[in-house]
Amino acid sequence: MNKNTIIGFVVIGVIMFGFSWYQSSQMKEQVKQQQEAQIQKQIEQTEEALIASEQAAIADTLEGLQQVTVQEEPVEMIPAAPDAPYKDTLLNKAYTEVLPQFDTLSTDLVEIVFTTKGAQPYSLKLNKYNAYNPENPDAPKPLYLIRPGTCSDYNISFELSERASAKNDVLNTRDFHFQLESAEASDTVVMKLPFEGGYIQQKYWIDDDSYMLKNEMSVVGLNQIVDDITDSYTTDWKLYVPRLEKGYKNEKQYSKLDYYFSGEDDVEEIAKGKSESETVNSRIDWFAFQQQFFSAIVTPAKEFTSAKFDVRYYDEKEYYNYDELMLCHATLKSSFDLGAESLVAPCDFYIGPNDYKTLKSYDRNYEDIIPLGSWLVSWFSKLVIIPVFDFLGKFISNYGIIILLMTILIKLLISPLTIKSYKSTAKMQVLKPEIDKLNEKYPKQEDAMKKQQAMMALYQKAGVSPMGGCLPMLLQMPILFAMFRFFPASIELRQQHFLWADDLSAYDSIIEFSRIPLLGDHISLFALLMALSMFIYSKMSSAQMADGGMPGMKFMSLYLMPIMMFFICNSLSSALSYYYLLSNLITMGMTWYIRKYVVTEDKIRAQMAAAATKPRQKSKWQLRLEEAQRMQEQMQKERAKKNRR
Repeated sequence: MNKNTIIGFVVIGVIMFGFSWYQSSQMKEQVKQQQEAQIQKQIEQTEEALIASEQAAIADTLEGLQQVTVQEEPVEMIPAAPDAPYKDTLLNKAYTEVLPQFDTLSTDLVEIVFTTKGAQPYSLKLNKYNAYNPENPDAPKPLYLIRPGTCSDYNISFELSERASAKNDVLNTRDFHFQLESAEASDTVVMKLPFEGGYIQQKYWIDDDSYMLKNEMSVVGLNQIVDDITDSYTTDWKLYVPRLEKGYKNEKQYSKLDYYFSGEDDVEEIAKGKSESETVNSRIDWFAFQQQFFSAIVTPAKEFTSAKFDVRYYDEKEYYNYDELMLCHATLKSSFDLGAESLVAPCDFYIGPNDYKTLKSYDRNYEDIIPLGSWLVSWFSKLVIIPVFDFLGKFISNYGIIILLMTILIKLLISPLTIKSYKSTAKMQVLKPEIDKLNEKYPKQEDAMKKQQAMMALYQKAGVSPMGGCLPMLLQMPILFAMFRFFPASIELRQQHFLWADDLSAYDSIIEFSRIPLLGDHISLFALLMALSMFIYSKMSSAQMADGGMPGMKFMSLYLMPIMMFFICNSLSSALSYYYLLSNLITMGMTWYIRKYVVTEDKIRAQMAAAATKPRQKSKWQLRLEEAQRMQEQMQKERAKKNRR
């Protein structure tokens, strides 16, 4: 077993140890999350008990609400109870106990139902998308980003003056039943909360061809309820983000919370696939609750001054929260002028798909939430992959065919690099007998410098660069990683059928079974075929490897890498495995063609013979190597003289 073999096995050991450690930490985190989940369940049960009487009075849920019209007659107000929290204050008349009313904004893209309890969205449905139905995959469910009920809580709070409330320090809009007002336009919902000396108003509207919900909060008589020293209010939004996709692991991996600083180049991320909290003591332009393919992005007209974010992911098998992916909670501060008599605070809510073109059209850097990789990888995706993908999508409806054509175009684009790499490999193969002779001539470690110099002279004479085969492969790496990022994040592939795959954005399964560590609960056929193609291609390439003394590298190439890629891709997007399969098959075909007709052994020998006749100047590397050899020989001579003495 040589040095390279030992290094290879050490690397494998490190990878396996790291993965085992990661799995162990994940198990500990899952136990912690389960404990937190039990506590959260108790809290939710308490909250449900408190609002049970209110919900029991509502005859039908949102599914029965197609269009709720505004009542022309004023709502009968039930006076506050004697112990009401705002009793004997300016807000006494505003605090009433009534049944909530509902109003709906509906377009071709969205359907949003609002409740007067807290003047907030009650539910939000995307009309052009469906959610995965685990009970019946052939019958998808309507896609609600805000599910009917208590899955969202949007609250505005002010610190109250003593004249406004002798008992409460804070006004929370969630405590009040707003009055539903008649709107000037049919695409607008207006809710008002009057109090002595002013009112709070929430106005919502949306354009027909947009996912951007517009909101404008107005407070008239602000100085009646807040002190002169108060200059801020708090926005608090809690949202239970539902599970919408087939693969829980994939969906969780690509979900996170994002926020953006004004003037910054990149979006900040937290809670990427894991529960996490963060406090931000600086200005924020916008933030996003991001699921794999859909997001809720909040952008105020005047930036938030500070924020506290918290994201808690639910375990895949938490029986009482099977429909929820994560609980997102954002608490944000906003400022206003001291002593202001009124306040107008516009705010935009983007609630829709993570489509690159759609997000980019708003010119607010929203598109940066899509996980396209590092700057080099994302640059290639934005300038090449996405435009080509969109162009082909205009003419072809089958995305399996689009991926095939795009793979062919990419392979043609990089074919000069492929030919160059193969030429270098073929030249090294021709030189292999000469290299073996040098290895026999300089077997000792102390002769390594002489052997290296002799090999460099051989390479120069034959016109061969030892790095000629590696450099083209390195130049292809951004493309490899770009595809790895692009396919799982591409909403165009969502719920698209191809061959045996029912959803190209999720895994394809031909066999399902009880969960096995590392593997999961299924076998993906595309991932299996991809791994097999890697093995066959590595088998073909191994015959071209000039150095036969690296069995460890061959073992990693032939067996370890295909197995690792299978385990990695088994639960990821089937489109990704399909692309790698096509890429390997096309590469094998190109290799056979190049070997058969383009770069034959006779042509290589003729090129090397012609290169040998050309005078060549020694490279800087060779000159440094010769200088190092002279210094080494001088040191050996000096040591020999000392030993003779």
